[in-house]
Amino acid sequence: MEKPQFVLLVSCQDRKGIVAAIAGSIAAQDCNIIHNAQFGDVYTGRFFMRVSFAGPEGLTTEKFSEAFLPVGAAYNLDWKVHDLRVKQRALVMVSKGGHCLNDLLYRTATRYLPMEVTSVVSNHKTWQRRVEHEGIPFHYMPITPENKEEQEARLLEMIDEQQVDLIILARYMQVLSDATCRKLEGRVINIHHSSLPAFKGAKPYHRAWERGVKMVGATGHYVTADLDEGPIIAQDVSMVDHADTIEDLIAQGQETESRVLTRAVKAHCEHRVMLNGARTVVFK
Repeated sequence: MEKPQFVLLVSCQDRKGIVAAIAGSIAAQDCNIIHNAQFGDVYTGRFFMRVSFAGPEGLTTEKFSEAFLPVGAAYNLDWKVHDLRVKQRALVMVSKGGHCLNDLLYRTATRYLPMEVTSVVSNHKTWQRRVEHEGIPFHYMPITPENKEEQEARLLEMIDEQQVDLIILARYMQVLSDATCRKLEGRVINIHHSSLPAFKGAKPYHRAWERGVKMVGATGHYVTADLDEGPIIAQDVSMVDHADTIEDLIAQGQETESRVLTRAVKAHCEHRVMLNGARTVVFK
């Protein structure tokens, strides 16, 4: 069975003939469709499609795009083609909690996540030895009210220098400025230690315990200038009961956070996430 080399993402106003036109263009370039997923939003009339396909030797995203242009223009498509053989370059940001960072490093080392970690940035030195043990550059960037603007400018320079595709906030306990969020919109994934939009803000597990919840959750979402309001990519929960302590909730929550963040990052790196306004379409 052929292995897909490319992914084509398409969104547009729904109309007849789109799928046939896309499939015809792919076939005309001597490519074979391996998997296709599509979704029509009945509320907005938008159509979304993800096609993974294998191409002949020598095919590049540039060559494919040139031949696909007439179809894109005819149907007014928002589209992009990705080469699956090119790993996403990710910069990870972390503070003192290392559970998500450790999972990301392990999943990357075992090739479960199709990405390359270019560096790890932290406002603490807690995980420096762990990161450098993996042969990954570690950058200590402490944040104070006085140097926040300067450090964010330095961060943006690093992102450009390292040609970073994705920034992962793996329990990074600093809020990025609105300007930085807007500049990096669609490229930053955060893990939030609750099922958004419930229990936002500080100490959510304490608040959840006080309310006697029967499950704790985690949310992986894109970062926007609206704090904890970005489009959600992945969520999951862990069941708890009346006998669980706050410490039990935190332990279960951290395991859930790691699982959800990895799931969100994997979906993004495999080009399975498409924005649909404030929501997302996540293809399996």
